[in-house]
This record gives sequence, C-alpha cells and structure tokens, in this order.
Amino acid sequence: MYEAQIYLQQNKSCVLTRLARDFESPLDVQIEALHDGNVTFIINAGDNADEFYERLVESDHVHRVERLDSENLGVTKASCGAYSAIYGNHGILRRRNHFSDAERVYNILFFDRDDLKAIIDGFRDIGEVTLGSLTQVGSEPARLTARQREVLKTALDEGYFKWPRRISSDELAETLGISRATCLEHLRKAEKRVLEETLEDQTDQSVTETTRDLSPISSER
Repeated sequence: MYEAQIYLQQNKSCVLTRLARDFESPLDVQIEALHDGNVTFIINAGDNADEFYERLVESDHVHRVERLDSENLGVTKASCGAYSAIYGNHGILRRRNHFSDAERVYNILFFDRDDLKAIIDGFRDIGEVTLGSLTQVGSEPARLTARQREVLKTALDEGYFKWPRRISSDELAETLGISRATCLEHLRKAEKRVLEETLEDQTDQSVTETTRDLSPISSER
C-alpha cells in the first residue's frame, strides 16, 4: 500500500476556502462520508465556531450544519469533486486534511499506482495539482494467512479493485476454485487486516519514501 500527499489549488470558489481566507487560518477537516454528490465532514473551528456556523448556514452549497461541541461542527455540503476522484478510484483519506485559502492538502492511501494517476486526473478537472510525496507504507507485509494473501493478490491481479471492476466476485471465486461466500469472507478479512495495520499510528514504523516532487504537475492532458 502507498500513501500520497497531494496539494490542490481549486479553481472555483468554495465556502471553506473563503472561511480560511477571511479568518486567516487553515482549516482542520476530517472527512466522514461521501454520498449522493455530497460530502459530510467534521471541521474544527476552534474559537471561531459561532462565526463559522453562521457563515456555513448562509451558504447555498451547505445542506446541513450541526454544533457537535464548543469547537467542532458537523457539515454536509455539495462535494467540489475531489472526494469523488479519491473514493471513485479506491483511495482512502488517511488523516485529517487541511484547507487554506491558497491550497488544500490531501493525504491518501491507495493500493495501485494506476489509481493514483486516476485520482490526479480527477483533481486536474477542478484545479492545479502538485504531488508532494509518494511513500510506501509499512516495512513489513500485513500478517495475512496464506489463503487470505492468495485471495487478495488474485483480486488485485485480476482487477477486482479497479473501477469499473474487471472481474466480478463470482468470477473471482471461480478463478480461485472456491465458493463466492468463502471468497468474499477471505477477501473481507484480508482487507480488514491490511487496513487496520496500515491505519495504525506509523510513528514507530519505518516508512520508505520513494519519491518527492514539489513542482506543480502540469494540467495539460
């Protein structure tokens, strides 16, 4: 599994960008879910929670705002397109992400470099993109059983995690010579173990940096 840090300078105006500009402070945003073209997230507004609440309520792009505590707001708004590009290409937002008036920083986990290319292509549709870093996460493979590893590797090789999928769960099970129920059980357990180990605090784990390119990625196709 890999982790990419991507910087996006969004072309169109957004209520979050305006908040970061007007209050002269980057926003700390934790994404919760993408659904029906909308994104639901938690934003840490700190001492500005009251002002943020009023501004968000007034925005035409915001569908719902909820006070969670003295500093945090739950927000549902129309997605700018970045989250669709991430989730639609099997990406996972790993950590809290940061928005400023100049750029947005996304930390994304993914399995396949082709998925990263597709995510970046999606970002190019809405702004200028810079790849800050690309790292391989974890120095040791996840502790999978031999059967789980076989099922997961076959699923990756056959394009089960592509979008659209290149092989169905029935076809994958037939390739492995097992029932569909057994195939999905092994796959779910393998995915769960890989994600749990990947999403653990990496402070004491070695992370091999494979490349760093801080120059803007051309928006030309």
